[in-house]
Amino acid sequence: MRILIADDDPQMLRALRITLTARGYEVETAPDGKAALEVAIRTHPDIVVIDLGMPGLTGIEVIEALRGWTQIPVLVVSGRSESWDKVEALDAGADDYVTKPFSADELLARIRALSRRTPATTDDPVVTFGDVTVDLAARLVTRAGEHVRLTPTEWRLLEVLLRSHDKLVTRETLLTEVWGPQYTTDTGYLRLYLSQLRKKLEPEPSKPRYLLTEAGMGYRFTT
Repeated sequence: MRILIADDDPQMLRALRITLTARGYEVETAPDGKAALEVAIRTHPDIVVIDLGMPGLTGIEVIEALRGWTQIPVLVVSGRSESWDKVEALDAGADDYVTKPFSADELLARIRALSRRTPATTDDPVVTFGDVTVDLAARLVTRAGEHVRLTPTEWRLLEVLLRSHDKLVTRETLLTEVWGPQYTTDTGYLRLYLSQLRKKLEPEPSKPRYLLTEAGMGYRFTT
């Protein structure tokens, strides 16, 4: 099992590498948030262990970027012990949270627990359909090599659909994930933003090939 450790403390990186390697894990390390994303994309780790207070991209920003293209388990290891720090990390997509200092036995137990829910398939941050390429990690969309500008709402909607490739995503699920649970009946939002996405990404927006409507149920992304 490959574990990515992201922390700006060299001593912590060294200690965790020694501990985990001794237990048979393959370990990758990153000293900052930008490097953590680059290593995650290159090596596809099974679990990410990450600190929150890193230079460049914070731990929260890294978690949010990861969740744009993968569901690999994320364990936060941080010196921040306030409840709102834990809530923010968990809301961003972290699966567990350990406060420094911690024992090696506790860390290993939490890693074992997370390993039991490691996805069976490997995620890919780049999705291609037609002449469109979507880099979910970099949050970049191009069409025929040209940059396509999406609004934050359009991006979030596209992201949810791409993560559910070939699966029906109900209107209620899309509204909840993009706008919040208080908007589950506002289907006009979906029609408007799906129309905008199709104009930007479909070869024939009036006859969509990739962003499909399932009448009375929801939407589906397919290639």
